[in-house]
This record gives sequence, C-alpha cells and structure tokens, in this order.
Amino acid sequence: MESIWEKTSQIGGFPSLAGELQTDVLIIGGGIAGILCAWELQQRGIDYTLVEADRILSGVTAGTTAKITSQHGMVYEKLLRRFGAEGAGAYYRANQAALERYRELCAKLDCDFQTEDSFLYCREDPEALDLELDALERIGAKAEWCGNLPLLFPVTGAIRFPDQASFHPLKFLGGISNGLRIYEHTRVLSFDGKRYQTENGSISAQRTIVATHFPMWNKIGLFPLKLYQDRSYVLGLENAGKISGMYLGTDRERLSLRMAGDILLLGGASGRTGCKSGGWEKLEKSAKLYFPGAKIRYRWAAQDCMSLDGMPYIGQYSPKNPDLFVTTGFSKWGMTGAMTAAMLLADLVQGRENSISALFEPSRRILRPQLGKNLASSAWNLIRPTVPRCPHMGCALKWNRQERSWDCSCHGSRFSEDGKLLEGPAQGDLKGGKSSLDKGKEG
Repeated sequence: MESIWEKTSQIGGFPSLAGELQTDVLIIGGGIAGILCAWELQQRGIDYTLVEADRILSGVTAGTTAKITSQHGMVYEKLLRRFGAEGAGAYYRANQAALERYRELCAKLDCDFQTEDSFLYCREDPEALDLELDALERIGAKAEWCGNLPLLFPVTGAIRFPDQASFHPLKFLGGISNGLRIYEHTRVLSFDGKRYQTENGSISAQRTIVATHFPMWNKIGLFPLKLYQDRSYVLGLENAGKISGMYLGTDRERLSLRMAGDILLLGGASGRTGCKSGGWEKLEKSAKLYFPGAKIRYRWAAQDCMSLDGMPYIGQYSPKNPDLFVTTGFSKWGMTGAMTAAMLLADLVQGRENSISALFEPSRRILRPQLGKNLASSAWNLIRPTVPRCPHMGCALKWNRQERSWDCSCHGSRFSEDGKLLEGPAQGDLKGGKSSLDKGKEG
C-alpha cells in the first residue's frame, strides 16, 4: 500500500540510459542516500551520474516516518560502551549537523518542514532511560529529563531532545532532484573494474557509490554477514486528535507517534523480515485502545538495514576496492543517516580527510553478538527443507500472510505472491511457477 508521502506528492520522471556513458562518480541507487549524494556532488562541481533500476524514491525512502532527529532510540548508552565517549559523541554531533543541513535546505523548499521536540518515553521501569540520559550527558548532548507528556497513556518518564524536525520527504527530495543527472529504469547488471554493464548500455566511472539500501554484491565487503533487515509498520489515523512533538517508546509496544498535517502516524510492531511480528494487526489494536474514534486512512510498511553495532556503514566497500564506496545500515534512522553519508562520501570521493570517517568505516570490527544471530539465522534457513528459495543466497522464504509476500529472514529480500521481486538484495524474480509457490504456502 502507498504511504501518505506517495499519496500527497508527485515526482518528475527521468530518462533511462541507452548507449555508453563516462562519469567521474557513479551513484547506484535512487533513494534518499543516493539523491543526497548526487546533490552534494553537484554543489561541489564534481562530475557524477546517478542510476536507479526502477523509479527514484519508489523503495524504502517512501516508507519512512520522516523524523529528522539525533534521537535514535536507546542507542547512546550502547554506543558509549562500544565506541567510548569520543565515538558516541561524534555520532551525535554528526546527526545534529545533518539536522542543521536539512534546516538550511528546507528553508528554500515547500516540504512541510517544522521544528519539533523529540521524546523517548518509557511506560515501565525507567532505569534504562536513566542510563541513556547519563550517556547523553557524558557526551555533551542537548537532552533533558521530562516527567509528563501530552499522550493518552501514562508514562514513567521521558528524555526530551529539543529543536529536532519533521518534513515531507518526497516533497523535499522531489525538489532537490530537479536538475540532477539521473537515469531511471537503468539496472546495473555487472561490473568489471571501473566499467558497469546496464540493460541497454554501459558506464565507465573512476569512483562508485553504492546506495542500494542493501549492498548489491556478496563476494566483497561481507555485507550479508554484517546486515539483516527489520520490517516495521505504520498506520495513518484520521480524527485521532493532535499531539505536539515526536515520540518513540522504549517498552514492548515501542510505539512511534508524530503528526503529518491532520493525520497521526502510528508506527511500530517491528520485527526481523521473514520472522513473526505483530504487523498492522498489532497496531490496529493499539489504535482502537488509545484512539477509539480514529479512522485508518493510510497503512504501509518500511524495511531497514540493521548493522552489527548500531553504527551505519559509510565508506569504502572493502579495503581491496579503494574506489568503490557504500552507504547502508542506518538502523531505522535514514533521514539524518543519509545526510551524514552524503557529506562524508563527497569528501571521500575527493580524497579529502574527514574526522568521522573511521567511525563509520565499513571494514571495522565485526565480532559483535549480532553476528552470531545473523549466522544462526542464515544456517537454519539454508538447511530448512521448504520451498520456495530466495535467489539471493538460497535461503528458505516464509509466506507473509498480512502483506501477501514471500519474505527472506536471512537478508530481507521480498517477493510478491506470484514471485515478482519487491525488495532486494535479490536481483531477480522467483522461479518455479505458481504450483511451487502454492505448495510453499501450505508448508
């Protein structure tokens, strides 16, 4: 189903590539990260070309709740333990810098930008919230304790991040994409050194940025080990009343709330793609409980790449490929993450030093607890005797009853009921025919 952003905006079309093309920097992927990279390179006068296999902004970006904030859930206490005060503080400052860059750009665009406070609230034991606030204080973050919130359910405490923001992401990206060098319906099929083959042509590039949400190639970078995908759900509620600010819970419901005009966006019910989660049914129960007079006007789902340690991967695809760059693993916070990536990658492709590059380096340590979970999930789904199988790496697919799709819990590829590719990293449709797919549902 289409999100509120897709229903309330129109994005102009771009041609497809035919023939040969040369460019200094090739950007693969037309979501928010790719568009922002293209925009940043154009501002710096760098020759670039962006290619998108489908339409720009037709994938994950259209499913965001569009909070522009450095408040990323219960993350800073964990980052403090993993990266120290210097690393956790650098992550906070990078996201604050991204927020301010949006503030500057959105002042020139009609994209429903507004400054709002962001709240991380707790409905149970607030001890973990106390630890998070302590971590924020240690890294010098602008955050404070808040006891009462204007919500329809009681809370035991909250952390307030002042002067954050929200916007209409497709209006914003549609505005800045005008005048960019973009080719749609141009799928990259293979590459050999610095030459890329597409369906109807080829591209020669000195450097390349892969911004395809989940990186395209398995044999370099180890990204199938370093990432998994998490799926979350959103309802757009009409006549639910209005709230001021943006909210994210730390309890088991982990509800996300924010207004988009007169529509209340209620999000949550997340879980690893291909695994059991509450989905829209769980959100509908919350909507009936807390907003009994509301009507569901929109519903959609979004998918996020989750890194091993809560830090995005932005930088060289692998040490053996110095001119191949990647951005992925925003772990549900793609608005500020994508802007951070655009500013950092624009420096890296120019050979400029950047003080935060080591923090986001994709080849950093991978020995984290999440690695074991990823390996266990892949091993189980590789040996599980079911059909159909994912063409990405052969994992068993699971039938998603609510969305009527085939989902892979190994790496998050998704396919329609009749086997058409919906989301990567798989690059093609399912094989086997309708009878094979129907048999899989029964299993």
